[in-house]
Amino acid sequence: MVTKQFRGSPEDADLTRADSLAREIFSDVANKWAFLIIDVLGERTLRFGELRDEIEGISHKMLTQNLRMLERNGLVDRRVYATVPPRVDYTLTEPGQALRETVDRMCGWTHQYLGHIEASRRRFDA
Repeated sequence: MVTKQFRGSPEDADLTRADSLAREIFSDVANKWAFLIIDVLGERTLRFGELRDEIEGISHKMLTQNLRMLERNGLVDRRVYATVPPRVDYTLTEPGQALRETVDRMCGWTHQYLGHIEASRRRFDA
């Protein structure tokens, strides 16, 4: 599968513009739940309940909303199997896997600077 490149206007790709499509997409995917879902799905295909079990603290509603948003943006593929009971699997698409690389780097950054950030917070809050 080849990822299509953006062919719209430069304004649509400008994150600094309030009305840009790029900012809307960035707003969708740059949240803690989306990051965690992308991170967990990067390992394997999972069912809804398995995802919920993997992500401590996420509610049914938030998982549903974020999976729908990620699917709408083409980052998650949702497959429904005609079985009784119905089986639904979620997996990352090619663009989702590419975004996971960024999520992994952010997780690495967090681990690298966690001590520094904690110390800064203590100083600030004192």
